[in-house]
Amino acid sequence: MTLPAPIAAAALAALAAKAEDVVALDLRSCADFTDHFLLVTGQNQRQLVAIADAVLDALRAEGRRPAHVEGYPRQEWILLDYSSFVVHVMTPRTRAFYDLERLWGGAKRSEVSG
Repeated sequence: MTLPAPIAAAALAALAAKAEDVVALDLRSCADFTDHFLLVTGQNQRQLVAIADAVLDALRAEGRRPAHVEGYPRQEWILLDYSSFVVHVMTPRTRAFYDLERLWGGAKRSEVSG
């Protein structure tokens, strides 16, 4: 699957900030509230903030600002809602517990590497 440009930019920014296990889910066939999820893992809260900051900065440079932000800066899950896509930055424990990839199993899945 070819990722839309803003999602690809967010993924590359996350990877540049040492994000791991970067996965894009195409939800257009199974959800009405957004088109894509970008799931990324950081090892601790400090790294989550660095990843979220990198994504915010990269997309701000393209003139994009999130409609909503949750969990920033002191949670194990930071959510950046850009309306047509949502970036989820999580610790490994939180990602395993909520298992969004299984929950949205009908979505097309793309692993992103940089």
